[in-house]
Amino acid sequence: MCLFQYDDDPEPEERIPAGPLYVPVRPGGPEVVVRLFRTPLGALTSVGFTSPDRLVATLGTEQPWIRLSESALRSLAEPLGIFLLTTDPTLTAPAAAMAPPVAARIA
Repeated sequence: MCLFQYDDDPEPEERIPAGPLYVPVRPGGPEVVVRLFRTPLGALTSVGFTSPDRLVATLGTEQPWIRLSESALRSLAEPLGIFLLTTDPTLTAPAAAMAPPVAARIA
């Protein structure tokens, strides 16, 4: 067992580091803010995609993104107490439906 952990070392269950990722962001004026997500169990996670096509398939064409290495994304999230990184997640929730107008619900 190795006693040292390096920034680009894979997690034990990963075979290789994720490498450069396409990371979803929120515009915040002259800077951008990395978007954080929740797992199905409610834990906060940072998210990265291995290709822009996978990001678009999950979050849509309007989602802005930046390229970051896996270690840079982890370094941004760790001060916030977020140690989980999810790579290439897929959206599992059903599409949201429009609620009927308030007047239709009352009648």
